[in-house]
Amino acid sequence: MWIAGSAKPAAIAACMFLAAACAETRTEPPAPQIPPVASVPPGSTQDFFLNVGDRIFFDENTAELSPTALATLNKQGEWLVRYSNYRVTIEGHSDEKGSKEKNLKLSRQRADAVHGYLSSKGVEPPRIRVVFFGREKRVATCNDMSCWSQNRRVVTVLDTGPMAPPPVASRGGRPGPGSYPGAPPPDRMPTYVPPPPRG
Repeated sequence: MWIAGSAKPAAIAACMFLAAACAETRTEPPAPQIPPVASVPPGSTQDFFLNVGDRIFFDENTAELSPTALATLNKQGEWLVRYSNYRVTIEGHSDEKGSKEKNLKLSRQRADAVHGYLSSKGVEPPRIRVVFFGREKRVATCNDMSCWSQNRRVVTVLDTGPMAPPPVASRGGRPGPGSYPGAPPPDRMPTYVPPPPRG
């Protein structure tokens, strides 16, 4: 279709004006909102699992608490102080790489680190029991990083029952491997290391 030379710029301007007007009046549909889990009672085990988180993960060959782990532990500590009717079992785990002895020791160090951190947040030590399994209770069993990273974990398990009796002491007078109640032995400090300051 032929348009006179003087009418062409006017037609282009009119089209641009209409396009701009359409763009201004068009509204995007609202982003879908994820509803809160209203059916979960506050202070229940489901509340802890869904809204706080029951586990943290570790890098390879370390018991250092990462910033992500600390964020979860801060929520756990706050929740456990608020709902003081719960006792907890701290379960330490490792991946399968390395010897059984090394992984048992590493899983204990990880559990001790969590125990120490939760205690520092106001959770009374008598409410905390520590167990460690090394590589014996893996949640993923492939020979790949995706599985190893899931197995390097500490899980905080809620318990409303009485604390388990202290385990039988080994020859050195300390509990044998696997579990012990309360604080870590005196010569084993939790390996919590605060992140370096960022400038």
